[in-house]
Amino acid sequence: MDEEYDVIVLGTGLTECILSGIMSVNGKKVLHMDRNPYYGGESSSITPLEELYKRFNLPDTPPESMGRGRDWNVDLIPKFLMANDLMGMFEKRRFRKFLVFVANFDENDPKTFEGVDPKTTTMRDVYKKFDLGQDVIDFTGHALALYRTDDYLDVPCLETVNRIKLYSESLARYGKSPYLYPLYGLGELPQGFARLSAIYGGTYMLNKPVDEIVMEGGHVVGVKSEGEVARCKQLICDPSYIPDRVRKAGQVIRVICILSHPIKNTNDSNSCQIIIPQNQVNRNSDIYVCMISYAHNVAAQGKYIAIVSTTVETSEPEAEIEPALELLEPIDQKFVAISDLYEPTDDGTESQVFASRSYDATTHFETTCNDIKDIYKRMTGSDFDFENMKRKQNDVFGEDEQ
Repeated sequence: MDEEYDVIVLGTGLTECILSGIMSVNGKKVLHMDRNPYYGGESSSITPLEELYKRFNLPDTPPESMGRGRDWNVDLIPKFLMANDLMGMFEKRRFRKFLVFVANFDENDPKTFEGVDPKTTTMRDVYKKFDLGQDVIDFTGHALALYRTDDYLDVPCLETVNRIKLYSESLARYGKSPYLYPLYGLGELPQGFARLSAIYGGTYMLNKPVDEIVMEGGHVVGVKSEGEVARCKQLICDPSYIPDRVRKAGQVIRVICILSHPIKNTNDSNSCQIIIPQNQVNRNSDIYVCMISYAHNVAAQGKYIAIVSTTVETSEPEAEIEPALELLEPIDQKFVAISDLYEPTDDGTESQVFASRSYDATTHFETTCNDIKDIYKRMTGSDFDFENMKRKQNDVFGEDEQ
């Protein structure tokens, strides 16, 4: 502890672990601490199943029908997306024409614009150009471009077209789904980035209490723990470590559902993603359903885990997700959690304290990645360059060893 570091990171959530790995690869001396004895923070995976029952204060132990407790790895905050078969939608002629336009679009080649000015034409006008119906618009904006509201419709279309292009290219690359999910749950991801940081000299301390964040002249200078002070130039942390520097920005409800069957009308898929667009249920926010199963080593044989989530809009959060829960019946067991969402009150450039945002209701990495890139830019003054990071790793390991 009694050393000086370039960066101290508090909390081992996915955001913090990715930033820790990036900073270590960039040559920074990093100390990474967590008050908990496990990795993951809010984004951890809970195992065995008995621990999940305890966490939600359920009086009973899991019934024998749930199988062995150690066969379960349940994500508290799912951040992934599984695509279902889209061919029915792709076969629609107008939508196919739209996708061809997206596939050929190159923001540096005006010949591919087809009369669209990506810097002035709104996405609403692009949809009109291809005569797309409301259901297709909802699907495109919320399931492909991954927007959470319809605000994107009335701004220039460049970002949206690039988002859809990224989805299409990823789908072409990976086949059935443009997304990846780790076996044994998302809790493996923070540990992977923690190991990356350690390879580049990062120091990790779990089960380490944080007594005080030491400030001098409005700037962070260190972290005090058990009577020792580790000094630093910059600090990254999740909101729970600095309650006086974050504000409540809303709430999210998540319901973990254990099933003995796949979701109906999904071709008996062992994984799937359902996004219920806000317009379909007269809401301001989408409702998300994601399902994984024993096939991903996160549940006992023959069992499925479906997680429903949305941004809370009323005083009756559970009633808000009824449209999604109806899709899952019958449900063996439900675990309901309502969490506050926090965001930093300042950008950290003066204090050099950089807080991440709470994980929102989405079940994909879009907002998490945006938060990581935003924090990186505020810390370093430059945009994150993934290719540059890959080159640095190649210098150490060689391309075949990554």
